[in-house]
Amino acid sequence: MHLAYPAVLSALLFCTGLYGVLARRNAILVLMSVELMLNAVNLNLVAFDAWLSRAARDTLHSGQALTLFTIAIAAAEIGIGLAIVLAVHRNRGTADIDKLRDTAEGPETAGPGASAAENTEATA
Repeated sequence: MHLAYPAVLSALLFCTGLYGVLARRNAILVLMSVELMLNAVNLNLVAFDAWLSRAARDTLHSGQALTLFTIAIAAAEIGIGLAIVLAVHRNRGTADIDKLRDTAEGPETAGPGASAAENTEATA
């Protein structure tokens, strides 16, 4: 099999994941898109490892070892990410990233165009 087939598939997976990260507002869908991007990297690692192993007699299969490491990191990332999303969903009632941005900025009582000084005056 040519190296171009897995490379093109990997590029399509990565672009789909990148679009999902940039376009989605749900935190769980963003995590799934990051997983797509990591799987594209894994596919490239294994494809290049198989391609390079044909050329060299002494192979260490380092691409496959890095893929296993990436899968372990991705599993830990999903576990921690889902725990954070569930904790935020329990507290805020939503997993929408745009609404979660309000958590970092604080409550807006004087309106969306008000400055921080006007917000503190409105709450006092």
